[in-house]
Amino acid sequence: MPGNESSKLISIPLLNILAISGSLRAASTNSALSAGLAQNAPTGCRVIVYDGLGRLPIFNPDDEGERTPPQASALIDAVTAADGVIVSCPEYAHGVPGGLKNALDVVSRDAAVGKPAMLVHASPRSLFARAALAEIMRTMSFALFEDTALEIALLGKKPPEVDRILSEPASQLAMHNAISAFTDFIRSR
Repeated sequence: MPGNESSKLISIPLLNILAISGSLRAASTNSALSAGLAQNAPTGCRVIVYDGLGRLPIFNPDDEGERTPPQASALIDAVTAADGVIVSCPEYAHGVPGGLKNALDVVSRDAAVGKPAMLVHASPRSLFARAALAEIMRTMSFALFEDTALEIALLGKKPPEVDRILSEPASQLAMHNAISAFTDFIRSR
């Protein structure tokens, strides 16, 4: 009935989440996990996988503002437009890979400030990188969501096995639930 408040549908805006893999490898398990998140996003949420990490120039503060390279501007715009960011990061020599650190430096000014972010992991052994990445992102003023951890052990698996693991109902549910918890965090801010 017109005018009946209970008959009106409540519209919840679509959330856009940017997923960034910290790996440049063609057969990266972290990139596969990022793609899996996009495929298992809950209703009302879209996960967009960023694939420009390897094309970013080395961050140089002298090249900001009007001198910002187009690839860097595209990443800054993508992070700014996203409602949240998910990072899946490998560990190299007990640290964060240089390409991912470079990408974070690119967005470290205004795009990162207060931006909800969540870390996910494709390896149970990446403990040093996890701690370092969390510290870097907190320092850059990301609003780090740490209540729910998603780890799907893909380390050392070949692509067919990675695909099989990510298509298992338990893995799909874990990805769906992690993103759902993250979207609740985003909406509560």
